[in-house]
Amino acid sequence: MTATVMVTGGAGYIGSHAVLALREAGFGVVVLDNLSTGRRALVPDGVPLVEDDVGRPGAAEAVLRDHGVSAVLHFAGSIVVPESVADPLKYYGNNTCASRTLIEACVAAGVNRFIFSSTAAVYGDAETLPVVEDTPQLPINPYGTSKLMTEWMLRDTAAASDLRYCALRYFNVAGADPQGRTGQATPDATHLIKVACEVATGKRDHMMIFGDDYDTPDGTCVRDYIHVTDLADAHVAALRYLEGGGDSVIANCGYGHGFSVRQVLDAVGRQAGAPLDARMAPRRAGDAPALMSDSTRARQVFGWTPRHDDLDLICKTALAWERMQDARIG
Repeated sequence: MTATVMVTGGAGYIGSHAVLALREAGFGVVVLDNLSTGRRALVPDGVPLVEDDVGRPGAAEAVLRDHGVSAVLHFAGSIVVPESVADPLKYYGNNTCASRTLIEACVAAGVNRFIFSSTAAVYGDAETLPVVEDTPQLPINPYGTSKLMTEWMLRDTAAASDLRYCALRYFNVAGADPQGRTGQATPDATHLIKVACEVATGKRDHMMIFGDDYDTPDGTCVRDYIHVTDLADAHVAALRYLEGGGDSVIANCGYGHGFSVRQVLDAVGRQAGAPLDARMAPRRAGDAPALMSDSTRARQVFGWTPRHDDLDLICKTALAWERMQDARIG
C-alpha cells in the first residue's frame, strides 16, 4: 500500500513543489491548507485538498485519520520577516502555537515521521560563515524565534515519544518548477527574486534595495539562494531517511555560497533583457548582512544532491513562471 503523506501548506510556494516531488517519488499525498496565501490551482489534479487551518484543534486529527497518513511535511506558517517584527503575536500564533497543535495531533495518531520547514533565520546575524547546524541559534526577529521554538518542541517531544523528525533550515528559496507546473503565487510577496520578476514583467514599476551600507562587498545583503525544486527533493530525501529508520536530525538546505542583492538584480535583468528599476531605501529591521550555509550534513545524511545550483537558472525559471502566472492562475 502506498504511504500517504500529509503536506500542510501544500497549496503554497514550497509546499506545492514538495507535493510534486512526493508524487514523483511514488508517495500518496493529501494537502491541508487554509488557502490564506496558498492557491487551490497549485494543488495537482488527483491530490485531495482539505481546506482547513492546521492550528484549529481537530483539523489535523481528521486528516490523519481519514487519509491513513503515515508522515507529515509541515510547511504551513507565516514567513515575512518585517511583518514578524511589526506583529510578533501573529507569528507565535501561526507558527509556534499551530505547530504545537499539529505535533500533538501526530503523537495522538501515532504518526511518527515529521519533516519541519525551518529557516536559516534561527541563526540571526551569525559571526562565522558559512553556518553549520551547531552555529549558535540567536534569531534577531520573531519569525526566526517562532521557528526555533518549534524545533525545540520537536526535540522535546521526540525525547518523550517515538516521534522522529527532520528540521530543515532553509536558506533563501527561489525559482520555480522548471516544467512550469507551479511557482510562487503569494500575493504581495517580499522575496527578492519574486519581486524582481514582478518588476521585469511590469507588475511593479520599481523595487527597493533595503540598505547599501552593510559590511559586504557591494554594501547590499548577501544570501544563499536555493532553487525550490532542489529544496523539495531534500524533503523527499529526508523522508526516505526517516523511513529507513534514521534518527531525528537538523540539517541546513542551501548551496554554500551567496549572492548580493545587486548581483541578483543583475541576473534577473539578464534574463529579462533589460535592467530593473531598483531604488535605494533604508535598511529593514531584522535583516542580517550575510548568511550562507554549510549543507554537508544534508548531503551526507540524506544523500541529497542539488541539481539546480545556478543563479541564472533560478532567475530564468522564476521569470518564466511570472510571465505565465496570470494566464494559469488568474
